[in-house]
Amino acid sequence: MAASTPAQLLFGKVAAITGGATGIGRAIALEYLRQGAFVAVNHLADEESEKHFASLVAEAGAGIRLIGVAGDISLPDTAKHLVTVTVREFSRLDVFVSNAGICQFADFLTLDTDLFDATVATNLSGAFYAVQAAAQQMVSQGGGGSIIGISSISALVGGTQQTHYTPTKAGVLSLMQSCACALGKYNIRCNAILPGTIRTQLNEKDLENDKKRRYTEARIPLGRTGLPEDLGGPAVFLASDMSQYVTGAQLLVDGGLFVNLQ
Repeated sequence: MAASTPAQLLFGKVAAITGGATGIGRAIALEYLRQGAFVAVNHLADEESEKHFASLVAEAGAGIRLIGVAGDISLPDTAKHLVTVTVREFSRLDVFVSNAGICQFADFLTLDTDLFDATVATNLSGAFYAVQAAAQQMVSQGGGGSIIGISSISALVGGTQQTHYTPTKAGVLSLMQSCACALGKYNIRCNAILPGTIRTQLNEKDLENDKKRRYTEARIPLGRTGLPEDLGGPAVFLASDMSQYVTGAQLLVDGGLFVNLQ
């Protein structure tokens, strides 16, 4: 194993990330690798996702420190398999990031049950199953750990075409708060990151509208929408020993959007 450097805040830690081949999950995976971690990335078992993961491997150049585990995170067995493979390859699990999610804008009055059920199954049920599987492993191995739920600013505000989405992100925030209470005695810290408007595949079409993009940027004190890599630093902080007394917290990463109500 290579020697640690002072800048590597996660040296030797083992992390698993759901939905880690694209967007925010991908950015977190890359930053974890740069900070010395071993990383297992969950992604869907389809051709497009396999291509995204292959490009992640090429970008990271991380060799044996990065593995992919395919599967639909809305299914309980996928979460268990992700944890099992991670431990088989890297011996333990120190950090778990529940990131996988879907967001398809839709009108409330005509929202069909299939879209609602799929959103809840992936964003909330999937997060629950994944966090539970990770926590079970951390408890069995001892030594504590860090679990991070990627919620959203949408957990705190409403959205006209997000009536099926915002409740799931509020649920992820609540899940982290309750898990912080349930798992504190095992020294497992549970925190939520709440991204604001981040340019990912989930909202790229929405932000292609110049009027909508300018309106959004005008409301953000830092003057720009976020990039996936803006989430890397906060995710490293919550995974590292620098946050060893932080649990049950919510960290907004939104450029100041939420507080700019005037």
